[in-house]
Amino acid sequence: MNKGNRFSKNYMTKKTEDSGMEDFCRLALYYTEQVGPRLASDLMKTFGSAAAVFKASLKQLLQIEGIGETRAQAIRSGNGKRYAEAELEFTTREQIRILFRENEAFPERLLHCPDAPLLLFHKGDFLLNRKRMIAVVGTRNLTEYGRKITTQLINELAGVPDLVVVSGLAAGIDTIAHKQSLQHQIPTVGVLGHGLHTIYPSANRQLARQMTEPGACLLTEFGRMIKVEKGNFPSRNRIIAGMCDVCVVTESDRTGGALITARIANSYSREVAAFPGRTDDPKSSGTNALIRDNRAALVTSAEDILKLMSWEQPAKTIKKAQQLMLHLSAEEQKLIDLLQDGTNRHADELLLLSGWDSSSLAGILLHLEMQGIIKTLPGKRYALS
Repeated sequence: MNKGNRFSKNYMTKKTEDSGMEDFCRLALYYTEQVGPRLASDLMKTFGSAAAVFKASLKQLLQIEGIGETRAQAIRSGNGKRYAEAELEFTTREQIRILFRENEAFPERLLHCPDAPLLLFHKGDFLLNRKRMIAVVGTRNLTEYGRKITTQLINELAGVPDLVVVSGLAAGIDTIAHKQSLQHQIPTVGVLGHGLHTIYPSANRQLARQMTEPGACLLTEFGRMIKVEKGNFPSRNRIIAGMCDVCVVTESDRTGGALITARIANSYSREVAAFPGRTDDPKSSGTNALIRDNRAALVTSAEDILKLMSWEQPAKTIKKAQQLMLHLSAEEQKLIDLLQDGTNRHADELLLLSGWDSSSLAGILLHLEMQGIIKTLPGKRYALS
């Protein structure tokens, strides 16, 4: 009996054995040498499932256009299953969720990208399908100007409902975007260019820990068995671009990774916006070029971005919510905080995030509903009224 079969016995209940084995085989396919997301997707469509791909004969595999002898032999060897078992042991221990394309929590916007990842590793809050997703990216070697406008932008975005700031947890602009988002209680997603077993740059380890708490999360398509390489980061950038509605570049030179993200966002038909800089400043040469070449809208504030996206700034709504919270108990306010960003959450998710028992949660929900502060939605979900 191979390791893949032993894994199914150790980690799966009878109820989930079939779906669990399919997920295991998808992960094994992900780890099979020279099988990328597109080929894996084509193989699963052809054979009906990932499990069926591994059951296919060499002759059947060779009939698939473009697969070749080397890839077919790699699939038949089943070596990917050993890596998959080690990965699943790690993700189980570290409370990391593996999201496949069929999962409801998988970023819906990515499904419309031709090179969507086969799977994603996720840790933290579920913020991947909110109504408004904005990527804020820029140079690692930021100037005081870049720091100022990025800080100002995030500050101005505070209070926009159902908004999530996406960035790459890199040094410079990305770090400012995440830190300011956390400070202003704006949900934020950090997309990594490596597995969740490490953090690069190491200076952002504390920030990364903060981003596994409610209101933030870490996301990557790279497992811990994948080497941390420079070539991973352009792949990371495509996920940032694909997840957002608008990609904002606050400061970048002509060769920065932020321009790669902007170019990919253009190819995905996402809106791109850029802050202009001095014409003689190399650190703004990239953003200026984006604007000059009509590849990005010129913006100077969050208000410009909201207008570009037809997103209204709900100042009156936010003020009313703040007034209501003055009369809440500490427990009620905690629950409101979990719904404050305009999202709706399932009762089980609220139970997990709050740390209360089910009867306490039910009582608080009922009291807030009677006050007209929250509303019940279909499927045991709750949102602010």
